[in-house]
Amino acid sequence: MMRFLDSLSWTALAFMAVLLGLAPFVPEPHIWDKLKMLAAGELTRGIDIFDLAMHGAPFVLLALKGVRAVRNAQPRA
Repeated sequence: MMRFLDSLSWTALAFMAVLLGLAPFVPEPHIWDKLKMLAAGELTRGIDIFDLAMHGAPFVLLALKGVRAVRNAQPRA
């Protein structure tokens, strides 16, 4: 898994997060709508959970790559 994460470029992940993660942009990003549903306890249908996972995946990959980069940049004691 880490090899796959290392093979993804920052540019590609940022592009995916903006385009796939935030689509559709109008009237509001899909991920934002699903997060509001999750906070309100209304995220119960399977399609909505799948939608949250698909729109959230680019952000999760970007965060994992960032954590990995920070951990690898720190000097080991």
